[in-house]
Amino acid sequence: MVPFCIYVGHEKFMDQKGRRLNTVAENFDLQLIKSCIKGDRVAQKVLYDRLAPRMFPLCIRYIGDRVQAEDVLQDGFITLFTHLESYKGEGSFEGWARRIFVTTALMTLRKKDALKMSEEIDQARGMKADIPSQGQNIGYKELMTLVMSLPPGFRTVFNMYAIEGYSHKEIAEALGISETTSRTQLSRARTWLQNRIKERENV
Repeated sequence: MVPFCIYVGHEKFMDQKGRRLNTVAENFDLQLIKSCIKGDRVAQKVLYDRLAPRMFPLCIRYIGDRVQAEDVLQDGFITLFTHLESYKGEGSFEGWARRIFVTTALMTLRKKDALKMSEEIDQARGMKADIPSQGQNIGYKELMTLVMSLPPGFRTVFNMYAIEGYSHKEIAEALGISETTSRTQLSRARTWLQNRIKERENV
């Protein structure tokens, strides 16, 4: 047996040459994915049940409507199962899956021409983001409700940058806009949210 060292605290599994070994959970995922690729319906159901509760909130955040988000969720799974063989086991599988659902949501918004930027920027002018951060006593669920009610262009950029961690360059490439427009959209989205939070605090 080849000796190997384990750093449990950091979840690092390395062999004696310093090469990373898969964890038990990762091996299970890879076996599940292989079974799905072979058309195993039970495995596909397990994968669906594991991912759906995590991807549905993502779809809602981008689309802003539960019924339409359900359609995006189903379209995302169709794409995921169709391209499952392209996942090579490198990096997080959930991260790989999230990108598919984000792309599916963006395609849906693009079909509906919901990513127009200029009109929303004009509508947001005059808003002042002058609310001190310490005064924003708002829960996560309430904040996500406000995010869902953002205008589509604002909501898309805010989701991609503030929640998904995309850079402005990546957002610009994905949406076909400039990095400046992406930054402006993010700024306007934050202003919009801050004003809505202030309105709620003053009620």
